[in-house]
Amino acid sequence: MERKDFLKGLGLIGLGTIALPIIGSCGGDDDNTAANNQVVSCDTTPQETEGPFPTHAPASFVTNDIRSDREGIDLAVNINLINVNNSGAALAGAIVDIWHCDKDGNYSEYGGSGMQSTNYTSVHFLRGRQTTDAGGTVSFITKFPGWYNGRSTHIHMHIYNASGNSLLVTQIAFPEGSGSAVETVNGSTANGYNKGMNGYTYNVNDNVFSDSAACEICTITGNNTDGYTLESNINVPG
Repeated sequence: MERKDFLKGLGLIGLGTIALPIIGSCGGDDDNTAANNQVVSCDTTPQETEGPFPTHAPASFVTNDIRSDREGIDLAVNINLINVNNSGAALAGAIVDIWHCDKDGNYSEYGGSGMQSTNYTSVHFLRGRQTTDAGGTVSFITKFPGWYNGRSTHIHMHIYNASGNSLLVTQIAFPEGSGSAVETVNGSTANGYNKGMNGYTYNVNDNVFSDSAACEICTITGNNTDGYTLESNINVPG
């Protein structure tokens, strides 16, 4: 079973557009045009599915270096939380969990099934938890994610308040196109990225991002030699 079909079966694809207004995370009060020409408000980051591979025990992974033994190109991830319920002030003291696949499209803590044949049930790479500082920021060092069938490159995120109550489940989308980090990294066989872009699902066709990517795309700088830096501003109802 493909992962996108699994999510459809759960009724979780596009969760933020079923019962909620389509809202986003680009910052400010601007509206953005999504891939399907819907206008989406970016006042608050869209709610998205956790997907079928959430972290089993996220409180066990309080670390900013989540690379473990994974190969690939280093990626520094800086996430800035903005409290939309407090005039856009930084959201300090919030708990942020992130997780994503490795360069080959595999997740830790899962596997040995039709959804992921490689069995990684006993390892925990590319998963971490941090608490935002006074400026509302958390930082991780990880490896640039690969991709798998049916999904564009992405990072999952679950945000809680200081008491552990869930505030937002969402995903970070990556810029695409000629010269983008996504294309450059996936063409880097020297760093173990062997899939290239053949068969890649772009944001416009991704079942999670097709209606909201305009408000979920991060910014990325860097290169294959020195690594990349990702910046993402997340508007949260704190």
